[in-house]
Amino acid sequence: MKKVQFRSWPCWVERRIYGQTDRIALMLVDAEDGEPVAVATVHMPDLALAADEVVIKDYSENEGMLECLVAADVISRPLREVESGYVTLHICRCLLPALEVKR
Repeated sequence: MKKVQFRSWPCWVERRIYGQTDRIALMLVDAEDGEPVAVATVHMPDLALAADEVVIKDYSENEGMLECLVAADVISRPLREVESGYVTLHICRCLLPALEVKR
């Protein structure tokens, strides 16, 4: 796990998986009490992704997530972007080792 500061919360970033597809999910939990703070990723099973790529949600309650995770070396800078409805999602490479996966 990696520690980050997302807005006012000190958080641990947990690398998990979306069970239906085994794709990477990134969840932020409060470093003090372990309560969920945010899910940084979006599950888009029909989108073609490499095994180490994630779709980052950086709007609404997740605004600032992209820069937070890039600055902490959790993800790469965006490799490309996709539109989903009225929002832009960022495709990045996950830099957290696979050995840190939680189900």
